[in-house]
Amino acid sequence: MPSAYWDESLASLYRQFQYAFSERSLEGRVIILAGATGGLGAATVSLLAREGARLILGYRSNRDRAENLRAAIRRQFQSDIILVAGDLAATETRQSYLDALARLAAPLAGAAILSGAPARASLAEISGESLAHSFESNFSGPVLLARDLGEQMEKSSGGSIVFLATMQAVAAFPSSLNYAAPKAALVHAARILAQEWLRVRVNVVAPGATVAGMAESSVSSGKYDRFIETGAISRFGHPEDVARAVRFFLEPDNYITGQTLLVDGGLTLRRDRAAK
Repeated sequence: MPSAYWDESLASLYRQFQYAFSERSLEGRVIILAGATGGLGAATVSLLAREGARLILGYRSNRDRAENLRAAIRRQFQSDIILVAGDLAATETRQSYLDALARLAAPLAGAAILSGAPARASLAEISGESLAHSFESNFSGPVLLARDLGEQMEKSSGGSIVFLATMQAVAAFPSSLNYAAPKAALVHAARILAQEWLRVRVNVVAPGATVAGMAESSVSSGKYDRFIETGAISRFGHPEDVARAVRFFLEPDNYITGQTLLVDGGLTLRRDRAAK
């Protein structure tokens, strides 16, 4: 008995080598970008604005940077952005995102939750307080916002959620416990949420040593030079690399969920080449 879900008309097109590759599929769609005014987030904002998405942009406290980004996007793409301020761990901040969405009177198509805080410390320096603060910034806040937004999309037309983690969440690096452990928990949370929801896809982008974002100071200081010198990577990551990965997961017809995409140029695979 043939499959009840077989689409013969579609199969016929494929036999004729005719394929449907979408262009500007996010144009006019509402996307929330939380914690997206930094180096990696700003590149993602620019990419989505270029495509014509309707953006709600969240930031924690740096209003000037958020306004500068909004002005740049308006100047370059004639696109306006709604700004939302506050800590994602706060209930009122998460409600502000929902209120902004309601003002647009359009369904939410996707969300990229790019917020986090650097929390690097040696093992001896870690305290209960620093661990709790890191988990709130790098895990609790993002997961709670994902829950709120995901439930909205699950009840409507579905969509996509993208978390931002780090290569340190999937590979062990020295002195990274305080930062990497919450991000590793975020990776696992994405898999649980992907299993929980049927209409909402949940994935993670994990950047490596990039020239913008949290890794900028480490890269500029020469900390990662040995990885290029030994051939482990050909160059440092660019914010555009990360933005394209986030955009890939936001594609409305994407067929992937519960996965983590490393955007590290192969650094975690070949880092032993640079061992001293």
